[in-house]
Amino acid sequence: MSFRITGLSAQPFKHLFGLSDAALADHGAQRHRGAGLPDRVELRDTTADESVLLINYEHQPADTPYRSRHAIYVREQAGEAFDAIDTVADALRSRLLSLRAFDAAGLMVDADVVDGAAIEGLIERLLAQPKVDYIHAHFARRGCYAALIRRA
Repeated sequence: MSFRITGLSAQPFKHLFGLSDAALADHGAQRHRGAGLPDRVELRDTTADESVLLINYEHQPADTPYRSRHAIYVREQAGEAFDAIDTVADALRSRLLSLRAFDAAGLMVDADVVDGAAIEGLIERLLAQPKVDYIHAHFARRGCYAALIRRA
């Protein structure tokens, strides 16, 4: 079964790009530098010379008990969002993931943990369930939202 993975749009975060650390703090955000921080827009790890913004983001806005927000990294000056069919971004492939399957009402119907190297099998199993409308991928160790997965 074909699947589509998408990162977040950079648009909702652009007003934070280039702000001073004090101004970022007014928005509850922080700037960090370092290699290997997973950007949620392009779904790639940063290099040592790139900065990311640590932001609290509502990734599950459905008005259900599963409504959720958590910390994410967005690369400052991030470009186009990752958007690919049957392709797994390296930032997902290289980590332990939690996949959470939701129905159209935003209720969780299934979930499991998978090594990113074997993600396709779990995606296929979850999307084969008729009730599943979409999947949220999370980085399992810290629980941070990573990406959206849907049927292609």
